[in-house]
Amino acid sequence: MAGYLFFPENDASHLGSRETQADLSQDVQGSGEQEGELALNYGARESAEEDAVASRYQDAFEDEGAMESDPAALDKDLQCPKEEDTVQLPGSPGCKTCRFLLVRTPRPFWKAQSICRQCYRGNLISIHSYHLNCHIQSWVSRINQAQVWIGGFQRSFQCKKFHWTDGSYWNYGYWASGQPGNGRGRCVALCTRGGHWRRARCHSCLPFVCAF
Repeated sequence: MAGYLFFPENDASHLGSRETQADLSQDVQGSGEQEGELALNYGARESAEEDAVASRYQDAFEDEGAMESDPAALDKDLQCPKEEDTVQLPGSPGCKTCRFLLVRTPRPFWKAQSICRQCYRGNLISIHSYHLNCHIQSWVSRINQAQVWIGGFQRSFQCKKFHWTDGSYWNYGYWASGQPGNGRGRCVALCTRGGHWRRARCHSCLPFVCAF
């Protein structure tokens, strides 16, 4: 026993050290799993936000594509509506000589404008008074459609101002509650029930009213 030294406490210390290392390893592993879960959750939220932004950009892109059409350009492939697909509307009380035509065949906004211009030498209707709005609404309410195109549009999402396709001054609006601020799209549709206006995506196909 003379040359042999025995340190039981050191062995215990090493044993405890190994156990501590194992515990730390488990803690690190558990921490890694938590970080992984957090990363997945963050990634899911980030993905959802990206999807929402992409959806907004897609709306803008689709409307940009629709707005690229030159309303003054002639569409050589344009087919004018059949007479049975149209309804001649009487002139409004304030303008007996005004002529309005309801086209029941749904078309995108700029296609509708092209039809008004090329087939009837007019434009999508511009509305400048409550009386004319009520007059038009009373007639379009007879078709089985929720909305019809009128001639209002925005040139871009950055530009808050609205314009009429016939170039007349924008001096009247009959917007639905929350519109136009909460609307989507850059073209204006009239609701057949109530006559209020809503922003709509220009590529949507709706019946429309021409004025000439």
